[in-house]
Amino acid sequence: MLKYSFWIWIGITIGLSIALSLAFPLSKGMNASAAVFLPGKTSHGHHQIELKCSACHDAMMGVRENACLQCHQAALKASRDTHPKSKFDDPAMAKHLSKIDARSCLTCHKEHVPEQTHAMGVTMPADYCSFCHSDIGEHRISHKGFSFQSCSTSGCHNYHDNTSLYEKFLTDHADEPSVKENPRLPVRKSTVSAKSLILGQQDVPLNMVVEGSILEDWAQTAHAKAGVNCQACHTSKSKSQSLWSDQVGMESCQACHNKNVDGFLNGMHGMRLAVGLSAMTPAQSNLKMSPHSLHAELNCMACHDDHRFDTQFAAVEACLKCHDDTHSRAYVGSSHEQLWREELAGKAEAGSGVTCASCHMPREVDRKGNVAVVHNQNETLRPNEKMIRTVCINCHGLQFSLDSLADPQLVDLCYSQTPDIHVQSLTMAVERMNSRLKSRTNAKK
Repeated sequence: MLKYSFWIWIGITIGLSIALSLAFPLSKGMNASAAVFLPGKTSHGHHQIELKCSACHDAMMGVRENACLQCHQAALKASRDTHPKSKFDDPAMAKHLSKIDARSCLTCHKEHVPEQTHAMGVTMPADYCSFCHSDIGEHRISHKGFSFQSCSTSGCHNYHDNTSLYEKFLTDHADEPSVKENPRLPVRKSTVSAKSLILGQQDVPLNMVVEGSILEDWAQTAHAKAGVNCQACHTSKSKSQSLWSDQVGMESCQACHNKNVDGFLNGMHGMRLAVGLSAMTPAQSNLKMSPHSLHAELNCMACHDDHRFDTQFAAVEACLKCHDDTHSRAYVGSSHEQLWREELAGKAEAGSGVTCASCHMPREVDRKGNVAVVHNQNETLRPNEKMIRTVCINCHGLQFSLDSLADPQLVDLCYSQTPDIHVQSLTMAVERMNSRLKSRTNAKK
């Protein structure tokens, strides 16, 4: 009996050792061994960080509610979330909360359940709207007979962000032409400082030999025009001295471009770095990538080439050197690319060209009229109706934009043709507005 007990004890010890060897890196979330614990496929928005379990889970592997808000709260606030948690603090909402707890992200959004992951990459039950809006067909005749699974169809409703779909916005833009009379994107102002530098004014340490081509590239950049010299990026200051480094990290960029770096870290390209993992590589993407770029690390210099920082290169070529999927390849030769080439050649006005970045890293205009590039692709990626305000309606009418975004074939063709799908949202919104106006007119008689 003692002999058998000894071997049982040895088996338990070995089993615990193996479990602990796997559990420790899992709790740290920084080892590929964590992959064996994945209960199912991760959604497109989170698969880059799936090995960093602690980004979403606590030590006991429960999901932390605040983990969702750490990444998404700013976007929800910017979009004026139509279903914020505070909305359900109203006692009148108690009857709805008894059916579905809409105060928690985790009620609708779960990971590792690919059977509930929708085409736009969001994981949620298909009928979640019905819990609170089961009587919508009675209040709106236009919705009678609609399936609740169609609520989030392109052009209808987004649970959180309806900034491009609410009724007044739809009616205000209902009569716009497919292509506007003067289609233009916001144009960024060039930065030229009184302290602008030229070739020969570089402050490279005297004991260093630098290739002339590097200095020539620098002298033509916006950095030189703004008075930014070599040591501004290449030196870090310790308590006693300034230390030169040949390699420039993202921290150097962040010193002046903090908003851009924050956007990058919140986007698909930089989210691994944001949670402490190694830099994203194209090989880790779910999309088809060029075999020549699979192991390139994504950081600022991956798109803004060293010493050139060429924004024109970053707008198209930097994207296409990695992205090799159907949508990306279809851009080449499209009417959008033609407009871009004409702008580069000086044959068309600034802002008339359309690049990869025009749609996926759009330009935003602040209250002072300053134009900046959004470096967080998630803000316009999925659901793609988020592109409407910041991208599409600069050049196109709202109906044309909604129809185009709703057409999956057109997405593959990179919008190089007219849409074959017609979204009814604008028609329904206009009919409802006219019905209200008619009712008010009759009431005054």
